[in-house]
Amino acid sequence: MKLLISIICLLSAALLLSVRKILVLKKGLNEIMNTLEEITRNDTNLLLTVSSRDPWLLRLARQLNLQLERVGEARRNYQHGDLELKEAVTNISHDLRTTLTAVSGYLELLEKESHSPKTLRYLEIIHTRVTDMKALTEELFRYSIAISAPETVRNPISLNRTLEESLLSFHAVMSQKGIRPNVSFPSSPVIRRLDQASLSRIFNNIMSNALKYSDGDFEVTLTPDGTITFSNTAGNLNPVLTAKLFDRFYTVTTTRDSTGLGLSIAKHLTQRLGGNIAAEYRHGKLMITINFPE
Repeated sequence: MKLLISIICLLSAALLLSVRKILVLKKGLNEIMNTLEEITRNDTNLLLTVSSRDPWLLRLARQLNLQLERVGEARRNYQHGDLELKEAVTNISHDLRTTLTAVSGYLELLEKESHSPKTLRYLEIIHTRVTDMKALTEELFRYSIAISAPETVRNPISLNRTLEESLLSFHAVMSQKGIRPNVSFPSSPVIRRLDQASLSRIFNNIMSNALKYSDGDFEVTLTPDGTITFSNTAGNLNPVLTAKLFDRFYTVTTTRDSTGLGLSIAKHLTQRLGGNIAAEYRHGKLMITINFPE
């Protein structure tokens, strides 16, 4: 009987030690997981610490800290290189703008001189190409500014009103193309905390894109949950081309004046504001959908 009691006591003691060990491990793992979550969420340079003296937990924390240091160093190197690239693109774009402006000025002076019809035709071709290059350079400059802009300033903004203002800014162009937009907004304002300048740029770039691909129609709908859909008939597109519209510098060959950056900028800014953007081609129509959750 005494032997049985001793065995029970030993088993109870072992069980208590095991439970204590499990609780210590659980606490240490929770500390590690919470710190990892904070590092991931805030992109900080924190390292893992555990209150436990358990050798296995300490070893795990050391190994994870080594990996975190390597990831942090790689991230810093990437950010430094990315910043240098953005600055280079901005500087090159600025230099190109300056040069092309000078070329355009000299072309205008040449066009005022008397020339043979053949020379005038060549000058017209040169002028057209310079204009195209200026448009591309301007869009490249805007893209470099957009991706390197500081953190956005968020304020309560009415999606209804911003959409209306963007539509009004394109009224003259749409009228020239014979496009009468079909608009559907909810009666109550849809309010989101967003950056006004970024939101306007998103809408303007999408509408500008629609004018390039539209076959004569354009529709904008806004739902109370913050979903905006831009749609237009686009016979020169297909699902494969549509999937590439957000790629930087991708252009559809039928759109001669497209730089391939407008929708890329719209995507970048939408994601920076915490929204989602997608393009779909269905039944001959291009549909670009944006959602800004509450």
